[in-house]
Amino acid sequence: MFNKMICLFLLSSFVNASDFLIVQSTTSTQDSGLYDFLLPVYEKKSGIDIRVVAVGTGQALKNAENGDCDLIIVHSKDDEKKFVANGYGLERKELMYNDFIIIGPKNDPENLRLKDNIKDVFNTIKNKKLPFLTRGDNSGTHKKEMLLWKSSDIDTSKLNSKFYIDTGRGMGATLNMAASLDAYTITDRGTWLSFNNKQDLEILFFGVPPLHNQYSVIVINPEKHPHIKYDLANNFSNWLIGDEGQKLISEFRVRGQQLFFPNFKNN
Repeated sequence: MFNKMICLFLLSSFVNASDFLIVQSTTSTQDSGLYDFLLPVYEKKSGIDIRVVAVGTGQALKNAENGDCDLIIVHSKDDEKKFVANGYGLERKELMYNDFIIIGPKNDPENLRLKDNIKDVFNTIKNKKLPFLTRGDNSGTHKKEMLLWKSSDIDTSKLNSKFYIDTGRGMGATLNMAASLDAYTITDRGTWLSFNNKQDLEILFFGVPPLHNQYSVIVINPEKHPHIKYDLANNFSNWLIGDEGQKLISEFRVRGQQLFFPNFKNN
């Protein structure tokens, strides 16, 4: 009887030890506090421990290609579609959205708040040689920034590095640098609202379609990486896009403001 109890205990320990998922994720969802709000609910319900590795979207996709996670939560649509097309991920499921914003000194010396479109904003930054910080880290935010420069007919390789400053850092560190330098940068609204060192920075431009920021969840393809925990990952993905997950996403607030807007659809 004693030996049987020992065996059951060891089996239970083995099962419990394996009941975890690794999520490679963009940093914005982590920095905003969203996971601290969502994950305890799911973990209590499922008994599955969710271990988040928060890196830029580019690094998250690269790590996922190497089989270093069970699913990803990222925000770079074209790269996500390529990831699925190349067989690394299964369905791309749109999960939620918020928006990108341009921030800079609150006195707004070049009146970016009054610009009609993002092209005018970026050309003003270029022509007036306003200090602009780029993450330069292949993250989803950095990829969006590059698209905005390109759509504004500006070649960033020709910008003076004295004014166009590559931080090579994450969003929080880049915002801290912007605050200390009275510089401009692009960030997602969720990270900005959670950021506690704004100093003299404010939101200067927002609310146009090119600044839409879509997040998606993708389960890793077990045919590429047989070791991934497909059933557990699929269960978590379905919870996120289901009624409870979507409701919780909509209820998450920072300083009374909604940060993410659920909009699940397969794509």
